[in-house]
Amino acid sequence: MPNIWSSVTIDRLDPERVAQFWSALLQRQPGPSQSGWVYLGERGDSQPRLVFQPVPELKRGKVRINLDVAVDDIAETIDLVTSLGGRFTGERHDYQEGVVVVMADPEDHEFCLVQYY
Repeated sequence: MPNIWSSVTIDRLDPERVAQFWSALLQRQPGPSQSGWVYLGERGDSQPRLVFQPVPELKRGKVRINLDVAVDDIAETIDLVTSLGGRFTGERHDYQEGVVVVMADPEDHEFCLVQYY
């Protein structure tokens, strides 16, 4: 069997709250999870699971890995993210192949919205 990317695990103070944000943004339902953790999706899904694990400490500094979310309409999705408790960082990059904006989820973890042309 080849190696397969199965999930991304993200440390969270409040996994349930942040999982609700990502569930609404990505339209992915929680799957079976360990107590205190929240998994969006299940093993074997067409997309990797997002796993939110509880940790006691706050995030410090810029994250070293972030998720990119491809969208059809940047402005509409910025509004959705902010209505769900996230925020626009003010950082936007316009490239020949599309637009990238840097957002943050309710615990200030950065991610990008990408609209390809």
